[in-house]
Amino acid sequence: MLTTLAVAGYRSLRDVVVGLDRVTVVTGANGTGKSSLYRALRLLAESARGGVVAALAREGGLPSATWAGPETISGSMRRGEQPVQGTRRTGPVRLQVGFASDDLGYAMDLGLPKPDMPTVFDLDPEIKAEHVWSGPAPRPAAMLTQRHGAVATSRGDAGWQELSRTLRPYESMLAETGDAVLSPELLDLRERMRGWRFYDHLRTDAHAPARAAAVGTRTPVLAGDGADLAAAIATIQEIGRADALAAAVDGAFEGSTVGVDVAAGRFTLWLRQPGMLRPLRAEELSDGTLRFLLLAAALLSPRPPELFVLNEPETSLHPDMLAPLAGMIAAAAEHTQIILVTHSATLAGALGDDVARVELVKELGETRVADQGVLDRPSWSWPKR
Repeated sequence: MLTTLAVAGYRSLRDVVVGLDRVTVVTGANGTGKSSLYRALRLLAESARGGVVAALAREGGLPSATWAGPETISGSMRRGEQPVQGTRRTGPVRLQVGFASDDLGYAMDLGLPKPDMPTVFDLDPEIKAEHVWSGPAPRPAAMLTQRHGAVATSRGDAGWQELSRTLRPYESMLAETGDAVLSPELLDLRERMRGWRFYDHLRTDAHAPARAAAVGTRTPVLAGDGADLAAAIATIQEIGRADALAAAVDGAFEGSTVGVDVAAGRFTLWLRQPGMLRPLRAEELSDGTLRFLLLAAALLSPRPPELFVLNEPETSLHPDMLAPLAGMIAAAAEHTQIILVTHSATLAGALGDDVARVELVKELGETRVADQGVLDRPSWSWPKR
């Protein structure tokens, strides 16, 4: 289970360290940095797939993604005694993301390309350093593998050994280093990170893939766009938590049942509601109803991941659906860790008191964790480049 998420130099997240629990609910007003925290988690997942630089390039490159304020914010600036102004930079421009779990941790440090190497890809950041360690916090004695520039080394019985000296600046060592030279722990870390699931682009418009009949196969994991919704629902009903699915649908749409018709290998989703002479097919469902069923198929997956991240799942849902949604999140948390980013106080409240709550606030353009004092902040120090 992830215990700590750390982000520095990314958008409004100048220096944020968040403690995580089995279920962590992230709240805050508009513009306080909730989406940036979510994106930071996605960047970490992309690092294990070799896509972190491309993801940042889609955001406009490092100049658009890095913290835009002064390198340091003085006490007098916070007290309003002097205006926020630029300060003398003491270090390089950097964007850092990292996490710690019960057994392993990972951090990545990205920076600007070298000016002496002209390229048309000058908006692409470079991976300057990566570190993997054992235990709950990054410490020199706990380091297992580290990368500085193009060189990656790993600690073994005989001391530090070289893994590669030809790493490309736009590829993570987790993605680029061959399986044969990575330790079992690092291979396990990479596969766990690749298995994290994010659902924030579940389409429900008139042309959404989930509304169309589609060829179906056993689908224990819903696709990111929800195109295989009917097959995912049928899989849950056949080999998964069919009772939990039925209870969630009945809780959201009292007396209703969900099912799947199969004709010539093509799967079509339907919802039968009380008082209707026939079931409604996916193309007839409201946006909110379809979104709820998509979330049900994702959360009740027969193959739960280590980490499940939801970004504002309450969008387009009627308030009456939030309690059943909270029930599904609680059911999923029995098998996986969940981070929920939400605007909805109703949804957050429906999850009860047995969750970690992180409220983000913004002060002088900087995202901070509300009421987090020095002693409340999880132990964290960024490894050196």
